[in-house]
Amino acid sequence: MNLQNPKKFKMLIDQAHESALNVLRPISRKYDKAEHHYPKELDMFSSLIDGMNEGGEGINAGAAVGKRGNTEVGNKNGVNMSTVLGVIEMCYGDTGLLLSMPRQGLGNSAIAAVANDEQLERLKGTWAAMAITEPGCGSDSAAIHTTATKDGNDYILNGEKIFVTSGERADSIVVWATLDKKLGRAAIKSFVVPKGTAGMKVERLEHKLGIKASDTAVISFIDCRVPAENLLGHAEIDIAKGFAGVMETFDNTRPLVAAMAVGCAKASLERIKQIFKDQLDENYATPYLQTSYIAAQIYRMEAEWEAARLLTMKAAWMADNKKPNSREASISKAKAGRMCNEITLKCVELAASVGYNEEELLEKWARDSKILDIFEGTQQIQQLIIARRELGKSSSELK
Repeated sequence: MNLQNPKKFKMLIDQAHESALNVLRPISRKYDKAEHHYPKELDMFSSLIDGMNEGGEGINAGAAVGKRGNTEVGNKNGVNMSTVLGVIEMCYGDTGLLLSMPRQGLGNSAIAAVANDEQLERLKGTWAAMAITEPGCGSDSAAIHTTATKDGNDYILNGEKIFVTSGERADSIVVWATLDKKLGRAAIKSFVVPKGTAGMKVERLEHKLGIKASDTAVISFIDCRVPAENLLGHAEIDIAKGFAGVMETFDNTRPLVAAMAVGCAKASLERIKQIFKDQLDENYATPYLQTSYIAAQIYRMEAEWEAARLLTMKAAWMADNKKPNSREASISKAKAGRMCNEITLKCVELAASVGYNEEELLEKWARDSKILDIFEGTQQIQQLIIARRELGKSSSELK
């Protein structure tokens, strides 16, 4: 594995970096204070990203990792790698604003991972949120209670979803529901429910610690009728394959969340280095044990950040090269989420009153960082998944 960014993505990275500094960062505090107000500045910006994506690899939440079996020989750096590198730079600007970007919803990743060719074409261009979590069902996605009952050429959904990112603004919601509770996780499927469908209602928007620019909704489904063709992938319940088909979604989204954490931590780390630049050796020539306490802390954080970045790139590279990356996706998410929390909070601590003041963005980045260690699978769940992969245990054998 080459540890440097692919040269062909240099222009993309530079554009994303400039966009973060000149588009996202200037309005970051504005929408942190104006919670639930849609950032209209993103409309034109997202159109530019759409144009970049039309040309091939870009910043695309629908980067597909679920399509296996490619016999291509050689190393490939494709849309998964470009998306991760772009997301890092965008979250260097603002994580909440990235999560508010039209057509870049987490549901788009679910569509890319599970949908068949006809669905991929039909749903192209939609902005899809993803609804998994329920009251009493958070980290254990297999415990979903929302039901989908077949009725002619439709399915009828009943249940409630919470913490749906972009749940009010998105064009459609990818809803996880069970076809038969008795069959357990194998019967869980995902459905695309267009905005405005009868029986689907946004009950409220949550007030949050961070990422306030992003709307987070509670959505109810009461006799919500969805066409059968909106069931992503195949309707057959495969007991042998179990939950694996739907879970491929997370192999796609976890490296993206890891990239968000890498970008958010990068912003804090660069700012703290600017504040204490007089105490740092830019050539790293001073032995670690001879540096000041503050310099030693910053050097340690840099090492942690670099480790998380490389693990995230590895998970994306494996996806581009059609290698099963479930273990690596969880490793990158676990490492990056924990690293981001630690670095952003430590930077607030080191900067003292400057870090705690709203004149700086350090305190905002610390608040934004917490969700990156929680959503798309908590730190503890990632460690459990990694342990299962390492020990060759099933979910029933290792809980």
